[in-house]
Amino acid sequence: MVTTGSPDYRDGGLEFGPDFVIGSATASYQIEGAAREDGRGPSIWDTFSHTPGRVWNGDTGDVADDHYHRWESDLDLMADLGLQSYRFSIAWPRIQATGSGAANPRGIEFYSRLVDGLLARGIRPIATLYHWDLPQALEDRGGWTDRDTAYRFAEYASRVTEALGDRVHTWTTLNEPWCSAYLGYGSGAHAPGRTDGAAALTAVHHLNLAHGLAVQEVRRAASNDPDLSVTHNFHVIRGDDDTSPEAKRRIDALANRAFIHPMLRGEYPADLLEDTAGVTDWSFVRDGDLAEINQPLDVLGVNYYSTVTVRMWDGASPRENNDGHKDVGGSPWPGSTDVEFLPQAGPYTEMGWNIAPDGLEELLLSLRDQFPDQPLMITENGAAFPDKVRMTESGPRVHDADRIDYLNRHFTAAHRALAQGVNLRGYQVWSLMDNFEWGYGYSKRFGIIRVDYETQERILKDSAYWLQELIATRRTPEL
Repeated sequence: MVTTGSPDYRDGGLEFGPDFVIGSATASYQIEGAAREDGRGPSIWDTFSHTPGRVWNGDTGDVADDHYHRWESDLDLMADLGLQSYRFSIAWPRIQATGSGAANPRGIEFYSRLVDGLLARGIRPIATLYHWDLPQALEDRGGWTDRDTAYRFAEYASRVTEALGDRVHTWTTLNEPWCSAYLGYGSGAHAPGRTDGAAALTAVHHLNLAHGLAVQEVRRAASNDPDLSVTHNFHVIRGDDDTSPEAKRRIDALANRAFIHPMLRGEYPADLLEDTAGVTDWSFVRDGDLAEINQPLDVLGVNYYSTVTVRMWDGASPRENNDGHKDVGGSPWPGSTDVEFLPQAGPYTEMGWNIAPDGLEELLLSLRDQFPDQPLMITENGAAFPDKVRMTESGPRVHDADRIDYLNRHFTAAHRALAQGVNLRGYQVWSLMDNFEWGYGYSKRFGIIRVDYETQERILKDSAYWLQELIATRRTPEL
């Protein structure tokens, strides 16, 4: 079982203050559908999901949750739940079909209606500019390995902010650039499916540069003094034996410090450069880049799901590879393929990820200690479980007690961090609806709202009602 340090992280009746913003989150390719409508161009995920063998069952995001057509009724569901905020992402190829040039009016109109609909319902819009759906035309020119993509991203950020920058409360530049770089260009598990360690590290830098350039463009173009943010899937790393300190240092450099240090400290860690010297010479970092990347942030987004346990591989026994991501042949750890990722103690979600709410508390405290003046927000936390629909006298219901328990434990962890002085501004539950779960297709359900992919019927799960009560009372419901 998870080591918690106190009664199992299941405290009830915990109070959250009125300024603590509770909402939910989604991403464009995972829910929108309408992949070829109203001037939207193809993204790398369209190409990847339509490539045989890349996604479970051949699933694609062509229709997904059909949110593009059902956005208004979906907003009504958010209002019914009392969400204070909604974190959504904007599809770059819906704004610029080829990744550059004038903004597509129909794409802008869709997101403008969405933002207006949120504001009319009293829900704070949190807009993510990039949640992995790079226009395919840019990938054809090198994607995130091409420096120009960072400048095209800044142009895109400018176009969107000029249209919506009077109404969006919080702008997030990138979602989990670790996944974009290492899973997209290193392991091949995500689009565009490349398996080149040098390309992955090049993508790391160009994503960092894109973030810094975009922050500057949003600040220039916005008229309502919004909050600026970026969201990372920070790795909480544990050890197993006397080789683990070295393994932890190396994975921390690749997974966490490769992004957060240039963004918040204006430098790449020296040990990261040394560890990866055999993969790349980092000559793609140019004079002035780090100053462009190092931009003040109003809030730092924290995505958390599970922990990892590592040690150095002895080279003799079969190497363990339990880092929580699909193994498709490449490595997401350039320069550190001799690190083993060990199996984690349960319990587990359906993704096979361990349930460790103490890891969230540990992460929040660590970020507070590293960056004491930086406000934080949990921008994703949630779990996939094998939900079942049961018919009751009041209609179909999904009794997802495991998800409620998961959320309760993690809200408890967040509350403990708050009590220890962490400047934590809010919590966005992943995800609002069941959706296209990347390489897993539609086989994993994270939503607090169930989606029947045949009929597009939405069913509020018990976890949705649990969240509704939490928001209404500002207290974690008794289980």
